[in-house]
Amino acid sequence: MRPGARITGALMRLGPAILPFADAATAELPLGRLMRLALFQVTVGMAAVLLIGTLNRVMIVELEVPAWIVAVMLSLPLIFAPLRALVGFRSDTHRSVLGWRRVPYIWFGTLLQFGGLAIMPFALLLLSGDTTGPLWAGQLAAALAFVLVGAGLHTTQTVGLALATDLAPAHARPKVVALLCVMLLVGMVVSALAFGLLLADFSAVRLIQVIQGAALVTIVLNGLALWKQEPRNPGRTGNAAPRPSFAQSWAAYAGSGLARRRLVATGLGTAAFSMQDILLEPYGGQILHLSVAATTALTAMLAAGGGLGLLLAARWLNRGGDPFRVAAAGVIVGIMAFSAVVFAAPLASPQLFASGVTLIGLGGGLFAHGTLTASMAKAGPEDTGLALGAWGAVQASAAGLAIAASGIVRDVGSALAVSGALGEALNDASIGYLIVYHIEIALLFATLVAIGPLVREHARPERARDPERGHGLPPAALAPTALANRLS
Repeated sequence: MRPGARITGALMRLGPAILPFADAATAELPLGRLMRLALFQVTVGMAAVLLIGTLNRVMIVELEVPAWIVAVMLSLPLIFAPLRALVGFRSDTHRSVLGWRRVPYIWFGTLLQFGGLAIMPFALLLLSGDTTGPLWAGQLAAALAFVLVGAGLHTTQTVGLALATDLAPAHARPKVVALLCVMLLVGMVVSALAFGLLLADFSAVRLIQVIQGAALVTIVLNGLALWKQEPRNPGRTGNAAPRPSFAQSWAAYAGSGLARRRLVATGLGTAAFSMQDILLEPYGGQILHLSVAATTALTAMLAAGGGLGLLLAARWLNRGGDPFRVAAAGVIVGIMAFSAVVFAAPLASPQLFASGVTLIGLGGGLFAHGTLTASMAKAGPEDTGLALGAWGAVQASAAGLAIAASGIVRDVGSALAVSGALGEALNDASIGYLIVYHIEIALLFATLVAIGPLVREHARPERARDPERGHGLPPAALAPTALANRLS
C-alpha cells in the first residue's frame, strides 16, 4: 500500500475521534448535509445575541431610549413563544401539493426574521426621537420589528428541529441534538464578537449596515440549510389525508405517558438555569469587584461549560443512556454550581465564582440536551412538530419569565437589605443576588422531584428480558420494537 493511502486511511479512522460530531453522520444524513441543515441554528443564535445583547446596550447607551421601553421591546419576541406548539402541529399536518411539510414553515419563518431585521434599524432611530414625526410611530415600528423577528425565530427553530428529527435515524439523534445545540452556541459567540467589532465605532449608518447585514446573512444561511433537505411526499400532504384538530392532537399528546410532567420538569429546570442570565456579570462586578474584562470572560466560561455539557451528554446518550438521567445529572451539577456562586461572595473568591459559572454552563448543557432528546424520543412520526413545539414553548416562555423575575427579585431584595428591613445581618448589597441564586437552587430541587418518575418510566422498556439468555436488553436491541415506534 502506498504511503499516501495509508495516511488517508489513518486520518479517516481518526476523524470521529478528533471531530466530536463526525460520527453523527449516517447514510441517511451525511455529515455535509447535516452541517448544512444546522445553519438555521446559527441564524437563531445570531438573532438572539442581537436582540438580548447588542441592541439592549445600543438602545440604552447610544440611542438613549428609556430603559422601560427597551425592556418592553425585548420582551415582545416572547409573545410568540407559547405558539410554538401550534406552529409545530401545523407543520405536522400541512397540506401541500408540492409534498413538503417543514420547508414552507422554515422558509416563511426566515422571511419573518428577514423582514423584522430589515426595518429594525430605521425603527430604532425613530424610537430614539431622531425624527420630526410623532414618537408613537417609532414605538409602533420598533414593536413590529421585534415581533417579526421573534415570530420568525421561534418558527424557524421549532420546525427546523422537527425536520432534523425527521431526517436523522433514531440511533444518531443524541449527537444530532448536540450538534444543533453547539451550532446555536457558535452562532451566538461569533455574532457577539462580530457585532462588537463592527459597532465599536458607532454611528446611525453603521447600525443600519450591521442589522441589515444580519438580515442578509439570515436569509442566505437558512436558504442553504433548506436546500434539498426534506424529500417531497405529495401523498402525505394531500387534501385527502386525515387532519386532526389541534385540540385533538394536543389531548392525545398530553395524555400519553407523563407528557405533562416532562413539560413541567423542562419549565422548572429552564427557569432555574435562566434566572442568572442577566445577573452573573453585575454580581461579579458589584460584589466581587471584578474588572470589565474579567466579567466579560464569564460569558466565554459559560459557553465553554455549555459546550462541554453537550459533548458529554451526546457521548452518554450514544452509549444507551437515559435522557432523563442526563437531565438529572445536569440539575445536580447546577445545584453545586449555584452553591459555589453563593459562597463566592462571603469568601471573596473570584476563582470559586469562575468555577461556579463554568459548572452552570455544564449543568445547563446536560439538562438542555437531555430534555430535548427526550422530547424527540417521545414524539411519534406524525406529531414530531407538536412535541418539539411544546418543548420549545415551555423552554422559551420559562426562560423569558425567569429572566424578568430575576431582575425584579434582585432589585427588591437589595433595596430591602440595604434599607435594613431584613435585619443587620443581611444589610448587604449582595443579598438581592443571593436571594435569586437560592431561588434557583430551590427550583433545581423541584426539577429533580419532577424528573424522578420520568426516569422510572423510561427504564421500564429497558428491563425487557431476552428469552434465550435472560439478560436485560440494551436500548439498541429494543429499537425494532416499542422504542422504534416512539423514536421514528
